[in-house]
Amino acid sequence: MSAPTSSDRAVAPTGGRPTAPHGWVQALVTVLAGLVVMAVLGALGLWAAGGTDLPDNGFPRVVVATVVVAVGGTVKLAGDAGALAGTRAELTVMPLSVSLAGALVIAAGFLRPLRHRAVAGAPELAGWAARIAVVWLLALIGLASAARQTFAIPLGNGTIGDIGDLFGISPKIGYTTDLPSTVLFGLLWLAGVLVLALLVSRAAPLPARLLRFQESVRPAAYAMVALLLAYVVLGVVVALVVAATRGHPAETWAVILLGLPNVVWPVFTIGLGATWRGRVDGPFGLPMPHLLDEVLRTRGVSTLNLGTLAAHDGRVWWLVVVDAVLVLAAAFVMAARSPARIPPWQHAVRMAVALVLTVLMICLVGRVLAHYGLSLIGVGDLGGGLSGVLLLWPEPWSALGLAALWGLAWGFVGGLLARGVRRRGEVP
Repeated sequence: MSAPTSSDRAVAPTGGRPTAPHGWVQALVTVLAGLVVMAVLGALGLWAAGGTDLPDNGFPRVVVATVVVAVGGTVKLAGDAGALAGTRAELTVMPLSVSLAGALVIAAGFLRPLRHRAVAGAPELAGWAARIAVVWLLALIGLASAARQTFAIPLGNGTIGDIGDLFGISPKIGYTTDLPSTVLFGLLWLAGVLVLALLVSRAAPLPARLLRFQESVRPAAYAMVALLLAYVVLGVVVALVVAATRGHPAETWAVILLGLPNVVWPVFTIGLGATWRGRVDGPFGLPMPHLLDEVLRTRGVSTLNLGTLAAHDGRVWWLVVVDAVLVLAAAFVMAARSPARIPPWQHAVRMAVALVLTVLMICLVGRVLAHYGLSLIGVGDLGGGLSGVLLLWPEPWSALGLAALWGLAWGFVGGLLARGVRRRGEVP
């Protein structure tokens, strides 16, 4: 048996004792584990949503497309309805439940060989990340090549169906993957996951030159990740309670497995006072509570904020209370994981910056755009469930400003509350 090469093992900075290896096999296992978890979650979610009824055995390819979109890839919709009809289709959405599951698994696989280390050289970290990136790149190319399908759209037995039979119109809609943008955004997604993993984990080593930043960045990053995960857990509990009391368990599980963060993270920003705009029309439905769907299902673009939602249900004001409790808890955790010498005003500034970046991320990944339309002989969209639109986008500047105010206020309070907490490793 040949001895392991220096490229496949890491040597501890002191003593020369070899640490856990992190070579090509470990990179392959890390990537495959992440993709398998994402595929299983996407398949279960699509199954709960009725995706197994897709014609032409299209379910596996739709699962692959779901994974592609979840890592930032681009899936293009295209239609063909013959010479006398036209189609329009567009889709921009990330199934964030799938994204989150894959990110957690890949981050854990990336950090596992690095645990129990104090310092790691930049070349070592870069080499380990590069191995994962190469395997990830090959996986992205394979997924993008497999994510393509075309489906026929039945026109029904009414007038529209008769017209279609008369003119020989057989509309189809399909999807393909844009390979360059999928590779680009997929690699950016992976880079974000690996960098965030290093920032969040207290046990992960950093290059010596970056150690001076860990006491200011790592506690804030950990607190924000904990805050987002807390909202996901809270969303799961609420969804299960609603499913048990009001029925529709299949739809509830589809939301949980595919897009729960798409629901709870924008709701979190609304609790901060942010405003979102959107519209729902046609057969599309939002993976959101009935209240939000009711507000958005109007003729024009609707506004989503505390005021408009409270006009339909006064219990919406409890969102402010939930946000206050969880943001204060995050601020306390951040301050408790920071050195005791840091004054409360610095905690306030760090919390404000961290919360602004978190809300910015939600504004970027929480956008939804879905549209499909079929027109006959150039005249409008046909009815009968053959067209629809689903839009949801934030007003980012007001959201970021409110996040800064919340961060300053609760960061200062959290710093005061954490003054009496003994830090790990602190010597009295």
